[in-house]
Amino acid sequence: MTNRAAVLGRPVTHSLSPVLHRAAYAALGLHDWTYEALDLGAEDLPVLLAGLDDEWRGFSVTMPCKQAAAAFATESDPLPRLLGAANTLVRVPGGWRAENTDVTGVGLALQVAGVQQVGHAAILGAGGTASAAAVALASLGAQTVDVVVREPSRAAGVLAVLDALEVTARVARFETTPEVSAPVVVSTVPVDGQTTVAGLHWSAGQTVLDVLYDGWPTPLAAAVAAVGGTPVHGAEVLFWQATVQVELMTGHPAPIEAMRTALDAALAR
Repeated sequence: MTNRAAVLGRPVTHSLSPVLHRAAYAALGLHDWTYEALDLGAEDLPVLLAGLDDEWRGFSVTMPCKQAAAAFATESDPLPRLLGAANTLVRVPGGWRAENTDVTGVGLALQVAGVQQVGHAAILGAGGTASAAAVALASLGAQTVDVVVREPSRAAGVLAVLDALEVTARVARFETTPEVSAPVVVSTVPVDGQTTVAGLHWSAGQTVLDVLYDGWPTPLAAAVAAVGGTPVHGAEVLFWQATVQVELMTGHPAPIEAMRTALDAALAR
């Protein structure tokens, strides 16, 4: 029987998830596994999943489907319950289990960049990835997190997560925040907000993870590098969260080297 997996979201044509997962299957000798990219919105997800047979073993879930995936799942890991969002669905008897590997992705991306512990951090943006970043930063010891957003009312989700983790949160607007002073920053701002975040005052010594990976370096990464800071490639988040997804879906340890080689080649193209 063929075992099928895919990335779900809109848009997904730019996604490098197929590159990573297919490389993993090849390295593991899982020749009966396939991985696709399926373009669909949140409202389409329940209909799709309800009609699938047992060939389908797992899904990587990207925006705008993460909240819908968490709501649809019949079982849930504690992280999706806390975040209200799942980036992974794994087939279980009678349905699907929700997981969130974004937290691992953000945490390992920062650690590989040299961030082993942080007391004061900042998150730019307040969507589902921002909530995952909040958990990752808390796991690295963050006691205070500045949440910088366009509209404070949209920060309720990430603030609830930080409150549950007993991390002090401070909310600010981009328009009234010329400088982000935290030594460690995670930007979850989409492409259309790059001009805004790149225009903030950055300084040497800061480590700034931009979760975007298409079109690197982003304007934010270039601005941070220009003053001697350390920009962290968003592809690192994609890579590390995908390694966990491979293990969850297939039951095999992720072939790190093969996946890294495939990702590097894709980014070079």
